[in-house]
Amino acid sequence: MTVRTFTLPDLGEGLTEAELVTWLVRVGDAVAVDQPIAEVETAKSAVEVPCPFAGTVHELHGASGQTLDVGAPLISVDTADRAGTPAPEGGGPKGGQSYREEEQAGTDPSSGPELTAGTSSGGSDDDAGSGSVLIGYGTPGGGTAGRRRRPRRTPAAPADTGTAGAQRAAAHDAMASSPRLAPTVVSPIVRKLAKDRGVDISTVRGSGPGGLVLRRDVLAAASGPGTPAAAPTGASAGAASRAEGAAASPTPELPATDPRTGLGVAGRTPVTGVRKAVAQAMTRSRAEIPEATVWVDVDATRLVELRAELKAQDPAAPGLMALIARFVLAGLARYPDLASRIETREDGGQEIVRFAGVNLGFAAQTDRGLVVPNVRDAHTMSARRLDAELKRLADLARAGKASPADLTGSTFTLNNYGVFGTDGAAAIINHPEVAILGIGRIIDRPWVVDGQLAVRKVTQLSLAFDHRVCDGGVAGGFLRMVADAVENPASVLADL
Repeated sequence: MTVRTFTLPDLGEGLTEAELVTWLVRVGDAVAVDQPIAEVETAKSAVEVPCPFAGTVHELHGASGQTLDVGAPLISVDTADRAGTPAPEGGGPKGGQSYREEEQAGTDPSSGPELTAGTSSGGSDDDAGSGSVLIGYGTPGGGTAGRRRRPRRTPAAPADTGTAGAQRAAAHDAMASSPRLAPTVVSPIVRKLAKDRGVDISTVRGSGPGGLVLRRDVLAAASGPGTPAAAPTGASAGAASRAEGAAASPTPELPATDPRTGLGVAGRTPVTGVRKAVAQAMTRSRAEIPEATVWVDVDATRLVELRAELKAQDPAAPGLMALIARFVLAGLARYPDLASRIETREDGGQEIVRFAGVNLGFAAQTDRGLVVPNVRDAHTMSARRLDAELKRLADLARAGKASPADLTGSTFTLNNYGVFGTDGAAAIINHPEVAILGIGRIIDRPWVVDGQLAVRKVTQLSLAFDHRVCDGGVAGGFLRMVADAVENPASVLADL
């Protein structure tokens, strides 16, 4: 047996921890290189962690709902069978062995290598995985370069006798009689569906190619009689109980009433994942940034009419959000301080860092909470291209598939809170940025046009800015430029 421990990898962009949402494998499952083994939720998105080793799951370090630090042990894998032969590293469950085959491979105890536990996850000359890897990039393929070490041979252990030996033999037979492979599931949506329906995904028989578990398989399992998974015994039971101890512990009963308010307690929700990240960022923004807010009501009638004309000519014409984003980028080209950043030097002093361009962030509400995807190098894009990127990133964020790079690095944020039916808001700046522009709903309002009262499409623009970076003149100039572009879009678009 050669046990190797894989630590939670660097998830990128300064993230130092992640919440373990669910395990995709169990103790005793066969795993292949780059096979997803766990789903974790960071402050940015939900991602699947691939395994850099092939072999049999020896131990799971952590339970669902537990927060793990980057570098903490995540999973231990037995990378060789008991005959000293490296475990197969085929692509997915097809390349793995069942637990029964893994046990039968070690019937000669005298041929087993010396146990090596706690091996560094960085990899050795004889494995095809790379160790801690960035999520989404996997591990290199099975190269054969390098020197292979021959496992040391140890004398055979004396045979078990008495009651203890009989118990271990019975446990061995029970484990050997129940072959298990890691569930063949590709779609995170299918895994979430199984979790929501209370279905053990490892017990579902897949109807897709190669036994792939599909949505209809989970629905069928949920509608039929439940089949509880077989409980691990022997050595597997010890590892499984350690991994699942926190989840299996009984939840303490809530007090009947809250002593402060006298009201009954309906429930408690831990602040984790995206909600925790949002809370920390907003608290830091309020604590560090002396912000001020300016706003203006804008007649958007011409912009709405222009958008309708463009859509009549081309159904794929840019939306209102993309057109306003283009006006914002034009304003930032004239007032670049609003897309800068304040950094603290080692000597304690501060400096304003300006950038050669804009990464445009936009607030997106998802089932996991508020996130801010950003369009990289947005200043180089047309309204049509901006529209495509905004839609693509919004879809990724709502599906929980946006990468850390997609959700970090913005230099200015656009927040369309009008979709929630609100007219205005004093938005909190997305730290470490220095400004955020909010757009309210566009509604019919009485408006004076050429001295006559008329019904117009009116919206409100509000700009929150860091007063350390600029004064009201810069903020007002930027906001007025964007407002003028909204009121007279044709003349502005001609210059873009």
